[in-house]
Amino acid sequence: MPFAVTAPLRREVERAFPDRPFTIRFWDGTEVPSTAPGGPVFTVRSPAAVAHALRAPGQLGIGRAYVTGDVAVDDIDLAMRLLQTWKPAAVDGRTQARLMVAAARAVGVTRPPRKPVAELILSGKRHTRERDAEAVRHHYDVSNDFFRLFLGDAMTYSCAIFSRGASTLEEAQETKLDLVASKLGLREGERVLDVGCGWGSFALHAAERYGVEVVGITLSPSQAALARERVAAAGLSDRVEIRLQDYRELGGEQFDAISSIGMVEHVGETQIDEYARVLAAALKPGGRLLNHGITRQRHGEPEAGPFSDRYVFPDGEPLQLSRVLLALERAGFVTQHVDGFANDYAETLKHWYERLDANLPEATRLAGEERIRVWRLYLRAARNGFRTGFTGIYQVRAQLPAEDVLPGQTPAGADGRRETAQA
Repeated sequence: MPFAVTAPLRREVERAFPDRPFTIRFWDGTEVPSTAPGGPVFTVRSPAAVAHALRAPGQLGIGRAYVTGDVAVDDIDLAMRLLQTWKPAAVDGRTQARLMVAAARAVGVTRPPRKPVAELILSGKRHTRERDAEAVRHHYDVSNDFFRLFLGDAMTYSCAIFSRGASTLEEAQETKLDLVASKLGLREGERVLDVGCGWGSFALHAAERYGVEVVGITLSPSQAALARERVAAAGLSDRVEIRLQDYRELGGEQFDAISSIGMVEHVGETQIDEYARVLAAALKPGGRLLNHGITRQRHGEPEAGPFSDRYVFPDGEPLQLSRVLLALERAGFVTQHVDGFANDYAETLKHWYERLDANLPEATRLAGEERIRVWRLYLRAARNGFRTGFTGIYQVRAQLPAEDVLPGQTPAGADGRRETAQA
């Protein structure tokens, strides 16, 4: 590009970050060398990468440059480890100004770069039914075949459980599905609601193994279509119904049990009490709930940044476990058991990104280069979140009191037995 000069930018980067465990290589063949061996190499392929950073300083601009391919890294896993361990020196206002001026000289004279095609900017009030549906479609309606590349034929897109003896991803997902069913105490002939049913894995498992009738709801047309195909292929159309439906549209239907697996993180702070109230209203007295979802572990820390909000999970809003429990209590639920599975999810994500990497040509054909860059980064970043304690994942088993609970008694357990409170 006309008048693009990298020397001032290289000089200011070296001055601002005297300790650099990485190399930055520019489009003109020059580089800012690493000050330590073994670090990743970031390649700035064109002035457009710097222009992205100038147009949207911070995470969003760098993310745009990465998604478009204007910035590349030779080892994404090494880069993720760097982000965990490197503590850069503080940059004061004067240094920031010099970096911005030098970056502008590196860009030269050019038009502002386009935003990536994979970027979604939602409008309207957060967590309305219409906006939630658009956000879900952005993440899930990529391609069912794309998801199958790393989820496998089970198409189970939530935390698998390895800590109970499973050695393969398939075994660990089977363990998770059966654990949910057993915690709910499913009995033949019962009616079960599966909120955020995905591609139907739990609905199929519960109907086939436990003889229950299941209504599964999702906001993704692609998920619903494949889930219905899987139900028909399994010969379970008389026991499993898949709907394209928001949880707020359930009306007055009644169920014996509800599973919500990997859905609550889409609900948000403004709707979590309504979510709990709607689920409580959909259960018969004594009905059981298993809520399985990602949580933010720490209070006072920011939510996911603009990269995740634009490219990965628009409007995704994991809440603290305490906030979810509060909502359930407000709705009348009695919490009976809580399990944490952060290490299991870290292992699950490792399996997923390794499978995705092993099928990159086909994945790129199905989803496009921009989305593949997003997904390779997202799966690794999510794993780091569970490993470092930034995020957690919990299964909460809760139950509504039965109508005939007497003083001195607790609600019936999953097996239908009632326990008398002891003094």
